[in-house]
Amino acid sequence: MSNPSSDPKTSGRERTGARQTSPPLEAGLYVVATPIGNLRDITLRALDILAAADRVYAEDTRVARKLLDAYGLKPRLGAYHEHSAEAARGDILEALARGESVALISDAGTPLISDPGFKLARAAIAGGYRVFPVPGASALLAGLVASGLPSDRFLFAGFLPAKQTGRRAALAELAELDASLVVYESGPRLAESLADMAEMLGPRQAAVARELTKRFEETRRDTLGALAAHYAKAGAPKGEIVVIVGPPPKAEEVSEAALDEFLLGIISHGVKQAASEAAKALGVPRKRAYARALALRDSM
Repeated sequence: MSNPSSDPKTSGRERTGARQTSPPLEAGLYVVATPIGNLRDITLRALDILAAADRVYAEDTRVARKLLDAYGLKPRLGAYHEHSAEAARGDILEALARGESVALISDAGTPLISDPGFKLARAAIAGGYRVFPVPGASALLAGLVASGLPSDRFLFAGFLPAKQTGRRAALAELAELDASLVVYESGPRLAESLADMAEMLGPRQAAVARELTKRFEETRRDTLGALAAHYAKAGAPKGEIVVIVGPPPKAEEVSEAALDEFLLGIISHGVKQAASEAAKALGVPRKRAYARALALRDSM
């Protein structure tokens, strides 16, 4: 008898070492993480659950089919996205009431992160049904660990507002947090968003990670100002983008050059205003910021 692992006709799930026959699942909602690019990043447990679930709901069934077909899985598949969520939620809750197992997946990564899945989880919990997390790939964590920036304390802020006024207001609220910041951004807005971050957060170290785990994966690291200038010149990059911004530097760590860079960007606001903004954003003494602002203005 031939070894199944060496048989070219063997299914993808068998080649990865997953069980050929998945065990029955307990009734409940299974929130299943899927790859953010490389299909090999699916977990064995996720494959078992997708094979055994009574129903699988996906953000985009066409995207889901690519993953499912790669591993020879043919579950009962439905759509759960922002346009179908309200109607689909009712169907899913009815399925849970019948004692069925329902798996939820997104186009990429962990469901409920910047998508309408949290409303489904909340409704399932309110209905007394179990919600099972099935961990795996996550773009925000992948970007964070590749950034080289502090990861012991961080805040995920999702997508910043599309319009500049709202974006700057959101950044002003985040400016004083002693933590790395992680946000998602679109290619067309990236340069403008980075420029607003540089103005509102100061010359912090940052990283732009895109196409994570894919063929053209790239992580670019520099100050916010330098990254904004790069993408303003290079144009909008393609792919999904994660921006990671380091925490505010300690006051004693702010160099004269970094302080000057920040002040020069806002000196047109007036010396007092520029000094006030620098003190708030960089954590430097207001007296020091005011003295440098005066010196810069007089040298212009």
